[in-house]
Amino acid sequence: MAGLCAQRVVAITGAGRGLGRAHALAFAAEGARVVVNDLGVGLDGTGAVTGPAQQVAEEIRARGGEAVAHGGDIATPEGAASLVATALDSFGRLDTLVNNAGFLRDRMLVNLGEDDWDAVVRVHLKGHFLTLRHAAAHWRAEAKAGRTPHARIVNTSSGAGLLGSVGQGNYAAAKAGIIGLTLVAAAELARYGVQVNALAPAARTRMTEHAFAETMAAPAAGEFDAMAPENVSPLVVWLGSAGSAGVTGRVFEAEAGRITVMEGWHPGPSDDTGARRTPAEAGATARRLLAAARSPQPVYGS
Repeated sequence: MAGLCAQRVVAITGAGRGLGRAHALAFAAEGARVVVNDLGVGLDGTGAVTGPAQQVAEEIRARGGEAVAHGGDIATPEGAASLVATALDSFGRLDTLVNNAGFLRDRMLVNLGEDDWDAVVRVHLKGHFLTLRHAAAHWRAEAKAGRTPHARIVNTSSGAGLLGSVGQGNYAAAKAGIIGLTLVAAAELARYGVQVNALAPAARTRMTEHAFAETMAAPAAGEFDAMAPENVSPLVVWLGSAGSAGVTGRVFEAEAGRITVMEGWHPGPSDDTGARRTPAEAGATARRLLAAARSPQPVYGS
């Protein structure tokens, strides 16, 4: 099958539903061979069935593509290692990793239990780290053997990680951490032919459908469905292709027909006296600098 990703092998976590499923189908439509990972858990991360991953893999094969299902827990070293091994055993190579798996356990901070904190940070942040580490180890070995890859990693952050989100302290912290991980990985892995970028998508999935149901009516027949997850996938496919050469360490937002390059932290107004200030002087300087700085974007839900 010809296309932008012809002959590339792509592993996608959390690809049984929502955004991950849309990414898997979009990569396959561009010629990629796809490893469809999904643990098959509920919205809160409980339970596990192999059905969703198998169904997406079968859907890709029914359309003439190549795909295999992987039901391992990518937030464990064994599951992350087996994801890479499945790509190598099934297709002989791995070119792109898309980290997408996640779930929610929303609570206000005063009601947020330690278990709910640990579970969300584990699947989002640790799940990104472990798959990234195992894929990177493979690509480093390839590069050292003289077979430098054109490898790609696309991580999934969130507007909650960029701006915060009321009732989602665990999720927002994990998604902000993913951005930091992306920047470090891009810097460290460039020498091995690996590009690493992150995406903050907005789409209607199991994790967001309640919020969008309250704020946006369903489109009429024939109208553009602005919140369809399929709107996000074209950018993910491009970032995961060889055509994105030279693009690394960047964070994008994607929603409906809009793509935004996020500019991250940049130094703003500054003042240097060359000497130590008193607390009162530091406060006066801080207020003067704040008055000259851009106001931050509001936290979601505030």
